[in-house]
Amino acid sequence: MMIPRYIVDFDLDRLPRKRTRVVVVGAGIAGLYTALRVSLYADVVLISKKKLDDSNTRWAQGGIAAVTAKSDSPALHRQDTLVAGAGLCWTAAVDVLVHEGPERLKELVAYGTQFDRDERGQYELTREGAHSQRRILHAQGDATGAEIVRALSERVRETPRITVLEDHFVIDVITDDEQCVGALVMQPDGEMFFLQSDATVLATGGAGQLYRYTTNPDIATADGIAMAYRAGAEIKDVEFIQFHPTALYYPDAPRFLISEAVRGEGAVLRNINGERFMPQYHPQKELAPRDVVARAIVTEMEKTNSAYVYLDITHESEELIKHRFPTIYRFCLKYGLDMVTDWIPVAPACHYIMGGVRTDLYGESSTSRLFACGEVSCTGVHGANRLASNSLSEAVVFGHRIAERIKELPPLQTIPSIRYEQPRENRPANPIQQRVKLQKLMLRHVGLKRNERGLRKAIEEMERMKRFFHHAYRDREGFEFLNLLNTALLTARAALLREESRGGHFRTDFPRKDDLIWRKHIIHSIKDGVREEGSDPYVE
Repeated sequence: MMIPRYIVDFDLDRLPRKRTRVVVVGAGIAGLYTALRVSLYADVVLISKKKLDDSNTRWAQGGIAAVTAKSDSPALHRQDTLVAGAGLCWTAAVDVLVHEGPERLKELVAYGTQFDRDERGQYELTREGAHSQRRILHAQGDATGAEIVRALSERVRETPRITVLEDHFVIDVITDDEQCVGALVMQPDGEMFFLQSDATVLATGGAGQLYRYTTNPDIATADGIAMAYRAGAEIKDVEFIQFHPTALYYPDAPRFLISEAVRGEGAVLRNINGERFMPQYHPQKELAPRDVVARAIVTEMEKTNSAYVYLDITHESEELIKHRFPTIYRFCLKYGLDMVTDWIPVAPACHYIMGGVRTDLYGESSTSRLFACGEVSCTGVHGANRLASNSLSEAVVFGHRIAERIKELPPLQTIPSIRYEQPRENRPANPIQQRVKLQKLMLRHVGLKRNERGLRKAIEEMERMKRFFHHAYRDREGFEFLNLLNTALLTARAALLREESRGGHFRTDFPRKDDLIWRKHIIHSIKDGVREEGSDPYVE
């Protein structure tokens, strides 16, 4: 059974139709920043499926990576990114990131973002895992994402050329003659309309809700990856899922992210017996790449038959902890945990997807006039394992480039007239129940540790679940479930194909990296199926 081109029936000639130069889908840093840059020369409609300040960016604690110190350089930032990416970074995209990041940072400041500074007015820089230098800028200690979203949201709301549609959901992007011509949008009352545009930018965030345990909010349902795939865009590297090593593991508490910056400031990991273990696993100890730390934690949990390990920063001063990590401190305290005196129970949770909609150096997908920015995209910067705090930098660097490219696009001359329908089951299965079933399947078989038997079992079950694409869902929960199922299938198939371990993909039956065979990418296309493509030359 094939995944259908669209997940809902429609007739554009019978739907209300609106027109804009550019539509941006998503209101995280990628969507807000791109909309602001485009609004300098064109009208923009910015669509958020919840409120404007409710995005994955808001939860980003650690900070944004950019070269600002005299002791640092783009060459060092580039090298750190390439090493973390484990041989699969696109070096041209990495060069763009490290050289253009500092300028984009200045623009965030100009838009009103207030990064933390010391008494001399210099940026307070911290270091995170796999960075060789202190180059992470943060805001309000550990609330960097929230501060960026605050500043950009305020600017968006006061910009006349940006129309914000909150609580709207994009069901699918519409293509005509192999180019994107706009989006099919559902209003809060459930009614649909067609928003025609000369360019469509997907900034929909990640896919954390593929898993039962995630640091992502409940809106991270892989919508953009799935929509782009159905629209014919190429999807790349989705087997590489980053599990953050340290999410809070405590009764009745959500899997709240305990920032990598806590380890950057000296916190150590201890197993259930109180023994520090990271020196056994990597020379960089607690500051090793995230995939190494996450697997080390799971190994220690298996050895000691426990569900968590401890993060210990009690040797640092109360002043430092409260100043540097006020949000984390207050959150833990709400559950009776005091970072100053208590070891914090943590375990890995799904955090970030390295793959996504394949783009060129200006954010355009293989489907003409369809762009992707932020976590939904695969620019090639992150390779097999994202370097900490590069994600916010990537969003603004490529958001800027997308705005420059769209400026050159001529207006669409066509007025699309498309009708789509297929036989559908009018009593659809409960999407919430099916979503939980899918999440458990992904956690069990397509999680931190994978093997052929488990992956095949997961794919077989997902193939049976494809029947739900022919159910007549009419609400956001139903559409989100279908998007998760679509992306889960791509992820599991790629994970089965890649018979090695690299970055965010670990196979217990192929535990080593195989550069001879697998220094290449897996690319999915609804038109052309799956193919493998070699990576560019790489020097570690």
